[in-house]
Amino acid sequence: MLRIDVLLVVVVVASALGVVASQHQARKLHTELERDQSRMRQLEVEWGQLQLEQSTWAAHVRIEKIARQRLRMQAPGASQTLVVEGSP
Repeated sequence: MLRIDVLLVVVVVASALGVVASQHQARKLHTELERDQSRMRQLEVEWGQLQLEQSTWAAHVRIEKIARQRLRMQAPGASQTLVVEGSP
């Protein structure tokens, strides 16, 4: 009878240790999940800001202004334009 009692105590202690270990692992994983979700939200905000910045930098009006001011480019005149017609 004493052996069965000792065996049951060992089983109960091992089971309790298993529960504690699994709870610790679950809490650890939950914390990691929350941290990753927070990082994901930060990256989504940054992605939106970068898309807005890209659209600003690539605006046609801005590109034309830079081409005219910095590069001194201009649209070709009628004498500089050659129209090529294809045969039907």
